Amino acid sequence: MKNLLLILGLFLSFQLISQTNKPEALAVIKTSYGDITVKLYNDTPLHRDNFIKLVNEGWYDGSPFHRVINGFMIQAGHSGKNGDGRVDPGYRIDAEILPNHYHKKGVLAAARMGDAVNPEKQSSGSQFYIVQGQLVPLTYLERASSSTGFEYTEEMKRTYTTLGGTPHLDGGYTIFGEVVMGLDVVDKIAAVKTGRGDVPLEEITMTVELVD
Repeated sequence: MKNLLLILGLFLSFQLISQTNKPEALAVIKTSYGDITVKLYNDTPLHRDNFIKLVNEGWYDGSPFHRVINGFMIQAGHSGKNGDGRVDPGYRIDAEILPNHYHKKGVLAAARMGDAVNPEKQSSGSQFYIVQGQLVPLTYLERASSSTGFEYTEEMKRTYTTLGGTPHLDGGYTIFGEVVMGLDVVDKIAAVKTGRGDVPLEEITMTVELVD
């Protein structure tokens, strides 16, 4: 019995090492403003695999960026031309909120319903946002850490003060990837004119492709 447990433990360890070391999947979000290439983190496998599934199904083809706030983020996720404009596919994803991921500029994160109706912080099945954010003073991070309990490493502090982001979201939403090319495109989309509900006055749609 002990040998069986040892073998099972070794197998699970090998599986975990293999999962951690495998290359991160890449996807290209194509828009009329340019391409945004994102990598999907391996340590958030539920969100990674769901995003890949939706891309393969064509969910995001023709999907609009329906909420854009300059200095904050750009959001998308409705079904596109192959769907019927649904907000999500009708399911949620269990939270994968990890302390090593934080809302620096360019991260890809899952939108969700508020805590009052979603205390488990489960993510929408398809809604995502890409952080644009702003430069963050060190004093703000110190106050945020005191109120939220989120611990900022020296690397995080350097990134927030030099690259920027939205630290008030840390610890509340699952971050499952980041932009590796096309931050300038995120800035361009964030700067478009918007109307009621932060909806762009001129529709901005996307197609998403996985990189082999």
